[in-house]
Amino acid sequence: MALAVIEHIEHPLAKGNLTADGVQWSAEATSTTNTYRTVESVLINPPKLGKVIEFEFGITWAQKCDGATDKAVGKVQARNAGGTWVDLMTEVTNASAGTTYEEKTYSGRFKPTADFNDIPFEIQVLVKSNGTTNNAVGKTKNSSYVKVIYVTS
Repeated sequence: MALAVIEHIEHPLAKGNLTADGVQWSAEATSTTNTYRTVESVLINPPKLGKVIEFEFGITWAQKCDGATDKAVGKVQARNAGGTWVDLMTEVTNASAGTTYEEKTYSGRFKPTADFNDIPFEIQVLVKSNGTTNNAVGKTKNSSYVKVIYVTS
């Protein structure tokens, strides 16, 4: 029985109508002040199952608040399908308060860990406000990608 190393890449976020400049954004998601809200959550389900060697991510989203008092906070999480969420990064806070979107791109390679070591798997982008005055608003960008390298027979 031969083993095969498979590299599966998807651009799973912000699908929608084509645009003149090629940049697509998901629908906006709005938090209730300082409670996290899912901007977008997707299931990555490659055509064959196997043992994960590593994951790679390039996730881009934009976040802002709906007022000028609080700052938007965001993070990216992943999990085995239906499992416990694992933070892929620490929270990232906008440089300033206000209603202007700040675009965030976080990328890198991620080794399998407890609760995130299997396929299929899910990823999600979350936003919240760092205070109790304003709500946070977020949206994901279509240039985001997910890659999983795994071994199958």
